[in-house]
Amino acid sequence: MANVIVIGAQWGDEGKGKITDLLSKSADVVVRYQGGVNAGHTLVVQGQTFKLHLIPSGILYPDTECIIGCGTVIDPQVLIRELDQLEKLKISTQNLLISETAHVTMPYHRLIDQASEERRGDHRIGTTGRGIGPTYADKSERTGIRVIDLMNPVGLRKQLHWAINYKNAILEKLYNLPPLDAEEVIAQYLEYAERLRPHVVDTSLKIYDAIQRRRNILFEGAQGTLLDLDHGTYPYVTSSNPVAGGACVGTGVGPTMIDRVIGVAKAYTTRVGEGPFPTELDGEIGELLCDRGAEFGTTTGRRRRCGWFDAVIGRYAVRVNGMDCLAITKLDVLDELEEIKVCVAYEVDGEKCNDFPHNARRFARCRPIYKTMPGWKQSTVDCRSLEDLPQQALDYLKFLAELMEVPIAIVSLGASREQTIIVEDPIHGPKRALLHANGTPVVTEV
Repeated sequence: MANVIVIGAQWGDEGKGKITDLLSKSADVVVRYQGGVNAGHTLVVQGQTFKLHLIPSGILYPDTECIIGCGTVIDPQVLIRELDQLEKLKISTQNLLISETAHVTMPYHRLIDQASEERRGDHRIGTTGRGIGPTYADKSERTGIRVIDLMNPVGLRKQLHWAINYKNAILEKLYNLPPLDAEEVIAQYLEYAERLRPHVVDTSLKIYDAIQRRRNILFEGAQGTLLDLDHGTYPYVTSSNPVAGGACVGTGVGPTMIDRVIGVAKAYTTRVGEGPFPTELDGEIGELLCDRGAEFGTTTGRRRRCGWFDAVIGRYAVRVNGMDCLAITKLDVLDELEEIKVCVAYEVDGEKCNDFPHNARRFARCRPIYKTMPGWKQSTVDCRSLEDLPQQALDYLKFLAELMEVPIAIVSLGASREQTIIVEDPIHGPKRALLHANGTPVVTEV
């Protein structure tokens, strides 16, 4: 039995969906613990493409229980659309459970999000406009609507009349937008409530019961470490905590019940939205990475910014998440390159910087210090074991493991489940730590 957290080690879009889907085969329960429809993951199974934003990727396994935890904010309209999409494809959603204490995204959240971002002008942060920040703001302000409130028509009507009157004042006076019709919104959300009612339970109790029965549980976040509200590149962050510690808060599980943390990182680095990005590539190589990696956001369709692998933010992600091992994705995207660079440290204001700076202005001044490695100039998409990889690709992975100071357990070489090298089963395999000699990491295997 193992309770495992899967967390992105960069700015999101690392391929967590595929890794979670892959590991879900060994999991009895998959739990989403934060974020909302501002993130998505694309899965390719037997030639079919699935794009999900709220429903855990484990839903593709008929015997796997899927839970949306209390730390996730839920847009009922999008959730129901996903349910319809899956059911149309003959994929059962009976095993989906929704936390009764999760907060609900309302129409006014989306309107305020979009209007606020537009008003920021040059200070915009790159929000998706899906209403996530305002939903979490209401949660903190203790004026939010929770799923359990949707289940009570009389109480919901009272809550929404007050909330919509309050938000209409903001929409009209601050943003010069037309007001919402309270009765129309109430009728719409009461309809959503009846569709979702069979799935709504006390998910914290369900997870605890699964732990007591020694079932394998996989916890998945949405965004990556560097988008964490407290530990990311603030203010260019999301409104919740994707880091591993957020899994406990976002599901109602104690930290002593977690057995392992798996980090997911691309073989290069990408970022969507605004904010500093030290290894960003603007020229031909950046275009090649974007095109070969199909780097377009699942949620927004925006083109992702691409750059070399950044080991500074990688080491930081290992530290703040307590990662035990890594999954490296999209190694095949580098197949055509003559040489590959890895950022091993920064130079800022004439000094070498080995650690991630929390000061946004200082981070924006960081310039990467690179180690250059030879490329392998041959396809890796059909490799299914470490022995199949070109030596230069193997050397590259070993170098990343040394820099990050954690072993690599999985290597992904394409979008499908089959295009994967499993070095060690992160759920059933033994928990390992790197050996150290005189403080220097010794990697005995990738």
